[in-house]
Formats: sequence, structure tokens, C-alpha cells
Amino acid sequence: MLAEQNGFEYAWLFDSHVLWQEVYPIFTLMAAATRKIKIGPCVTNPGTRDATVTASALATLNDISGGRMVMGIGRGDSARRVLGQKPVTVERLEQDCRLIRDLAAGREASYDGVKIRIKWAQHELPIWVAGYGPKVLRAAGRVADGVIIQLADPAIIRWCLKYVREGAQEAGRSFDSIEVQAAAPAFISDDLGAAREQVRWFPALVSNHVVDLLKRYEVKDLPSALTDYIKAREHYDYSEHAKRGAAHAEFVPDDIVDRFCVIGSVEQSRQKIEELVEAGVTQFNLYLMVEKPESVIKTYGEQIIPAFT
Repeated sequence: MLAEQNGFEYAWLFDSHVLWQEVYPIFTLMAAATRKIKIGPCVTNPGTRDATVTASALATLNDISGGRMVMGIGRGDSARRVLGQKPVTVERLEQDCRLIRDLAAGREASYDGVKIRIKWAQHELPIWVAGYGPKVLRAAGRVADGVIIQLADPAIIRWCLKYVREGAQEAGRSFDSIEVQAAAPAFISDDLGAAREQVRWFPALVSNHVVDLLKRYEVKDLPSALTDYIKAREHYDYSEHAKRGAAHAEFVPDDIVDRFCVIGSVEQSRQKIEELVEAGVTQFNLYLMVEKPESVIKTYGEQIIPAFT
């Protein structure tokens, strides 16, 4: 409700059911307490949740909310790894995006060769695909309404969007119709050193995805701005996933924190978001695992959002 009152248009929640509370009851409460803001997971995955269950749950919430649900989806990181499972394949992700889209809108779809339809579903469900690697980014270009890039580095985002554009061209789609989300922590403070300590956990989180990328791509095929910093990485503790002050984040240098996050004064934050817009970003998703998140929301509502509307 506070975010809606301060001009935010979307409210996203992580979907990692072992690490945090189950998101779907929370989405129900959010839908009941708000009137305009769009709501959804950032991100779910097609491994820990069957695609038909996800489609039905979000179609139900679309009825409750008046068509305000959206879905971010990826291959599965923390939700899968805490169970000892690997992320799903890009092929599985793309296939299930198409399945969920049709089922959630009430259209007939084929599920393991069986024709099924959620007859009472009536709202289209916008789908945002998250990823960093060329293969998943091309898939996003082929199938998604939006792409989620989990960092706020304009140079890396430009590199990512090349592959989204390629995927859109492969599918005969307009790249310009695809929304681009940069998702990263935000913290307002004139003390840059203190701000960095609020969000140092985030590049450590991103490092999990970088490690996974390096298992599937040659290092020369990825931007050094994304890969170089993980050389100092020793371990990652999922029990402190996305936790402020996590010990495993000590390896992250200040320059990476500054590039991957949106921190500093109001003016510095505005400037960084302007750089993201110039890189092609159409939505900035603030991660609020910081001290006094309500203050960040209010400051954005009063001093930052008006500059972009």
C-alpha cells in the first residue's frame, strides 16, 4: 500500500519457498489492500512449481485483483539450489512460458500431450523472463513481454539487450514492444560507504548466476565487467541469501557495488537511473533488503519518481 501511495506501478516479491514465506497468500493480501499497483513474482520458476499450478494461481489472483497480476520467471536459482536441484533448461523455461501464458488467459494448451484449458480464466498474464546469458536472453526476446536483468550496470544491460533483440528478430517480433527491467537494491544516503554496506550482498547474489554462466560459456564470450570480480569469490551461503551483512559478500569490491546497485544521494540515484534509461531500461525494480525500506520508498515517491513521470 505504501508503494502504491508513493507512485510505484509494480510490486514484486522473490519466490523462494524454503528461504522465505510462501508468496501466493501474500499476493492475495496485497491484491486486497491495493487498487492500482501490479503484483507478481520476481521470479518464479517452472521447476519447483508445476506450470499448470502457476497458471491457475495467477489466473485466480487476476480475478481477485481485477487483472493486475504479472509474472517474472527464470530457470530457478535459490528456490532450486536449496533443494539440491539445478536450474531448469532454457528450453523448458521457454516452453512453460508459452504454456502458462495460454492457460492463464483461458486458452487451450497441450500439457504432456493432453489438451487442457482453465475455462474460468479470463485475463492475459504479462510474462517477464529473467536471465543473463545469451541463450535465455534470446528466449526472452522470442516469448516475453518483458526481460528482467538483475543488476543496474548500463554497460552490461546494453550487452544483454543485443541478445534479446536477436531473439525478437528470430520470432518476427518487435524488440521495441519488450519492456526492460533492471532489478537491483536501492539505498539513499550521502554517506556512500555506509550505503555500500547496505547492498554489498547483492553482487554476491549475482555471482551465483555468473558462476553458472561460466559453466556454459567461454569467459571470452561474456563481458569482463560481469565476470572478473568473481575470481575472489570463495563460497556462497544460501542461508544468508539476499541478507544484508552476509559474510560471503566480503569479496565484493566497492566499484562492483557502485556499478550493480543504485545508491548514494538523491541526485546520484536520479543520475544512475537516467543512465539506465539511456541504456534501454523501462522499469527499475528496487530491492529493499536494506535498513528503513519505508524511508527509501517515500524518498523515491517524493523526489525521484516525479522526475521520470
